[in-house]
Amino acid sequence: MAIRRFVPGMLSVGLIVLGVGTACGQDYPSQPIRLVGSSPGGGSDLVMRLIAPTLRNALGQPVVIDNRPTILLGEIGSKAPPDGYTVIVVGNSFYIGHLLRETPWDPVRDFLPVTLADAGPSVLIVHPSLPVKSVKELIALAKARPKQLNFATGAPGSTAHLAAELFKGMAGINMIWVPYKDNGPGMMSVIAGETQLIFKDAAGVLPQMKAGRVRGLAVTSAQPSPLFPGLPPIADAGLPGYEALTTDAIVVPARTPAAIVNRLNEEIVRALNEANTRQTLFNSGVVVVGSSPEEFGVFLKASIAKWSKVIKDAGMRVN
Repeated sequence: MAIRRFVPGMLSVGLIVLGVGTACGQDYPSQPIRLVGSSPGGGSDLVMRLIAPTLRNALGQPVVIDNRPTILLGEIGSKAPPDGYTVIVVGNSFYIGHLLRETPWDPVRDFLPVTLADAGPSVLIVHPSLPVKSVKELIALAKARPKQLNFATGAPGSTAHLAAELFKGMAGINMIWVPYKDNGPGMMSVIAGETQLIFKDAAGVLPQMKAGRVRGLAVTSAQPSPLFPGLPPIADAGLPGYEALTTDAIVVPARTPAAIVNRLNEEIVRALNEANTRQTLFNSGVVVVGSSPEEFGVFLKASIAKWSKVIKDAGMRVN
């Protein structure tokens, strides 16, 4: 499902979980609110730190940032009371991890969506020696040379890996997968000519493109991205319907009262749309979305269906 209500072309999703005071939420909040997100330095950590001051002022209660390992966010959120005092911020790995391995929690069954906070595209990057300057030319070359082109990714199931597998499947091409610990070493392998292409998030891409060390062919968003002016979407450059986004989102435990979910949505979206927050997130490689709970719910279910198929078709599994 393409996101079309924020800026042209985008979708690492973070989730925030908050708690509530009473069943109807009339006295909410009456105690400190805990924002639970990934370890310091990640996308959801940045979101938490940007919105916390505005939430504190708007809700009149302390807002405590609680950094936890990403792998624990689903368990923490699913076991928290549905009272609005535990809010969880997570990235794509929140639901992708559930698809790759067995978890005791479910991202739809055990959580309620609050808002899709932000989204950003990756860039399809190739080494300058590869004789292609467009997505169509890359697909044609890969079809002419099956199993001769290789692509770098981060760890199995990472955003870069899923974006590449989706690309392979939709284009009907066969390339060799070269996994790295994360996208940074993968990008360096392309710069060095050890691998030929990668789907890379926004961080550090533009300087390498401007220096001519790599060539950007297209973005993975459904629409053109203001982060990469001049680069067409893959969907418009040969693969209609293609989209692979990095996102941060906010959720609360299932059964949290609707009044509290709506209050959180209102205040968090307001915080996200502050000028400084929008600019800081843009500089980090994502664009503010600030969706309604319903819009995020539709996006989440569509994303789970899409990536579940990609994972199954590619035979991916993480033990």
